[in-house]
Amino acid sequence: MKRSHYICAATSSGSVNILDSDNLRIVKILSTNNVGISDMDARNNYLVTCGWATRPGGTPMLASLANVYDLRAMVQLPPIAFHAGAAHVQMHPRMSTTCIIASQSGQLQVVDLMNANTVNLRQANIASYMSYLILAPSGEALALSDHDGYVHLWGSPSKLQFAEYSSATEFADTPAPITPIDVDADTPLNSVGMPYYREQLLSVLSNSQIYEVGNLPVKIDTAIFATLRPYELGMYGPNPRKGRRNLAEKTRIVDTNGSTIAAPKFLSEKARDAEREQKPERRISDVVEALANAALSGSTKADVPIMYRNVEIKYSKFGVDDFDFEFYNKTKYSGLETHISNSYTNPLLQLFKFTPLLRNVALRHTASTCLVETCLLCEMGFLFDMMDKAEGQSCQATNFLKTFSNIPEAARLGLLEENSQTTSLAAMLQSASRFLLEQTSLDFRKIQPDALDFDQALALDAHSSIRCVHCHNETIRSGGTYINDLVYQPLTGTIRARNQFPTFSQILKASIERETQTRGWCDKCRRYQQLATRKSVHGVPMVLMINAALKTAESKQYWAIPGWLPDTIGVIVDNGKFFCFEGEDLRLHLQRGMHVVTVYDLVGFVADINSGENQRSHLVSMINVGISSRDPTQNDRWHLFNDFLVRNLTKEDALQFFPSWKLPAVLAYQVSSARHAVDDTWKDQLDTTLLYYDWSLNGQRPQHSTTLDVLTESPQSGTHVAIDTEFVALQQEEIEIKADGEREIIRPTRLGLARVSVLRGSGVNEGTPFINDYITITSEPVVDYLTTWSGIHEGDLDPHLSTHPLVPLKVAYKKLWLLLNSGVIFIGHGLPKDFRTINIHVPRTQVIDTVELFYSRARQRKLSLRFLAWYLLKEEIQSEEHDSIEDARTALRLWRKWEEFIDAGIEAAMIDEVYREGKKWGYKPPGETQVLSGGGPGGGGGGGGGATRKLREMRSTATDASAGAGTGVGSLGGGLSIPGGSQTGGTSTSTGGASGRDTPEILQQQQQQQGEIGISGPGTPVGRKLGRGSEFFESPLR
Repeated sequence: MKRSHYICAATSSGSVNILDSDNLRIVKILSTNNVGISDMDARNNYLVTCGWATRPGGTPMLASLANVYDLRAMVQLPPIAFHAGAAHVQMHPRMSTTCIIASQSGQLQVVDLMNANTVNLRQANIASYMSYLILAPSGEALALSDHDGYVHLWGSPSKLQFAEYSSATEFADTPAPITPIDVDADTPLNSVGMPYYREQLLSVLSNSQIYEVGNLPVKIDTAIFATLRPYELGMYGPNPRKGRRNLAEKTRIVDTNGSTIAAPKFLSEKARDAEREQKPERRISDVVEALANAALSGSTKADVPIMYRNVEIKYSKFGVDDFDFEFYNKTKYSGLETHISNSYTNPLLQLFKFTPLLRNVALRHTASTCLVETCLLCEMGFLFDMMDKAEGQSCQATNFLKTFSNIPEAARLGLLEENSQTTSLAAMLQSASRFLLEQTSLDFRKIQPDALDFDQALALDAHSSIRCVHCHNETIRSGGTYINDLVYQPLTGTIRARNQFPTFSQILKASIERETQTRGWCDKCRRYQQLATRKSVHGVPMVLMINAALKTAESKQYWAIPGWLPDTIGVIVDNGKFFCFEGEDLRLHLQRGMHVVTVYDLVGFVADINSGENQRSHLVSMINVGISSRDPTQNDRWHLFNDFLVRNLTKEDALQFFPSWKLPAVLAYQVSSARHAVDDTWKDQLDTTLLYYDWSLNGQRPQHSTTLDVLTESPQSGTHVAIDTEFVALQQEEIEIKADGEREIIRPTRLGLARVSVLRGSGVNEGTPFINDYITITSEPVVDYLTTWSGIHEGDLDPHLSTHPLVPLKVAYKKLWLLLNSGVIFIGHGLPKDFRTINIHVPRTQVIDTVELFYSRARQRKLSLRFLAWYLLKEEIQSEEHDSIEDARTALRLWRKWEEFIDAGIEAAMIDEVYREGKKWGYKPPGETQVLSGGGPGGGGGGGGGATRKLREMRSTATDASAGAGTGVGSLGGGLSIPGGSQTGGTSTSTGGASGRDTPEILQQQQQQQGEIGISGPGTPVGRKLGRGSEFFESPLR
């Protein structure tokens, strides 16, 4: 059945079963009044059947009626009369209500299901009887087969052409027999077959050992010819390639498997495998331990340790949530995911995060009143806080990278991956580090224009002396430098002969104080002259950022020297001079105490990893996480951050470099006095004013929400709020069809936050929203509004058209971030996926997820909000479109219901009952046309069990309380209330039985035995909701 969720299956008894295609459960049984089905066809929500009827003598014959059914409403339509006996039926593939019915004698009847009186009869010229009828998919041809073995083809000769001879039948290939091999001393090893394997074999050849010979030149793209212009000896035009002219291309296919770590099984696969076997899975640590312990000296590109290689995210049908990130990270430090554009900056962000002074500045700024949409410092603070709270769980820098990509200056500088395909990642990262530090400095001054915290932490206080070589006129300019490029001294023959290479400290001093000559304007000469520029240093920052700037082969040889990079350096600034020391020289200066020495510790660095020929390098970071530890006794602890792969390693391995595959790109030093200087006082200085007033881009006022009262509703630790969010699709998923037909997801659908609603979870205004923001999306197009699931329509997110209050993503995100750091507890349904898409991490202690509350691990199925609301709350939600306020309020009520189950001690029994009933209904609310029998005056049939007895214990004075209940209006599936009756002198009335669900089995036994418990509804005692601890307990199924 095309475009349908059902499967039609005929039975031997003459009925038709309608099956759910997801679980093959019977949804409906259609009776045909026949003793058997001879043929049937379904298309476009219509089903037509032909069958056998019983003659008066008991023998079967073809029925003279063809039955017609509407599969949308699951009802029978008027049948079609066919006196010759309907034996075969076919629905027309293009005309939705037209079908062709045929008898065994060859009579054909073309009829419209909606107007059975219009009949077009035809007769097939067959000698015996018809055995089969089939229509072509185009609807323009008809084939009949008879008992004599002939096929009769019908159609318009002017439109159709039939092949007179059929194609050869395809049979399965016959497997080649296995040839026995006699193995002796002269048998070549390659004649022995190899088993299937996943790990790389020791006999594999590296790329450097494979050469190509005699490859044909690459064909010229036909689109290029349109741009060519004729010339004397041919044609010429622009070079479409990124490389230089007349430069041969490498045509070898890039090896994408050898340099990447094999991905683990998906989480869904592991869950299934765990049931079948208890065999422990091989972890990445096993492979890493085996390979990482090998000596690193003399490593080549083919010998890059596995932990340094590329890591890739694989996607299942469940998206990125099904990927096992824990497979790659067993530490308490979070990695960053790679499926986002411009994620090459991940190692630099890790380096910034583990530099305590930079982290402190970012978080203090984030806690301020800043609402600038393009503020990178705020996004950096959001990211650092998320990584702290994640404690080892994988994170993603989605919002930071989106803001970074939307800054025009970043595109102009070539810092975006899509604009710099041929630029090395190391060069891009060094430019990005300079840009980020300068941009965050501007962001800091927008809120605190007079504060010097940022410059004191990161800016090198230096004056540039610009002197004209011709007239010696000198100009002094002041300005801070946030990052310094190393300039390497040429390695002369004398240096090589004496093996006296300059130290890192000497190179750093020469780089900062270097003198350069450029041609520029001289104000005194009034013309362009040669200008000499030299820096004089007057102050050093607390964080010293350095670009390695490896541009020549000679500069790379410095890093090949063992121990060339010191983990501690000392800096002295005296009369504009910059001095740098390391090792024994630093120890002597500290002992003498003649100068003020600023001692720096190496926080870490970003390294460029070249894992193979024809492979674009990737970046990792080596960081001493002990410097940013809150424990003052913590010593040095070096870790490798390879995107979402995180692993500890020794200091020697971290500081060892190889010119062939591992070289530094960006380094960070921090003053030793700031070791462990992690400042969390920003949490006490949160500016929460954003939560107490309405903020809108388009001037629209919220219609369904009221802001918090600053005096009585201030969010505090333990405050409960309900939340739900809606999303739209910003990019469709990208898939790849392999040669074997397997479908692989290259990049999943990218969603964007479109609406967020937060409701009060307690108090007199419980369930009332105080945040109901629609998020404007202007930087990129929306490819799908997902209206059925989001409730968002086209124009709702447009500031010029929307009737809803619109806010930027930054404002909506900061409201949630303020609530998170105020300590509130979020209540919702399926919150982890929402929080992941929002790009915020909420600790488990601050999340109450109704998916997990009503989840049984033994069933391995999580229940939908709609089903739980229907069964437990007796509410129909999400009937047409989703609404975030409705969903959040429903989750809040489910949590309150769960609290009542906890008080009664029946939570386990209720979960079992919910799953039992869910299995009966396919875990979906039934249709409106399905009415379930049961119930009666004042109540309905139900089940019994320990949970019911517990409820009975809580209502010891039920009869007394029921005296004032009046009439009891019940509905199926209710819980505890006291029905009106002779005991109380009231009149019992019931309107139950229309909700479409069974009365819970948990109440059946008690109702049958005692007849006491009725069904809750508007006539519940005192007509109010019964609070926790009350004498009466609210219905567990409301």
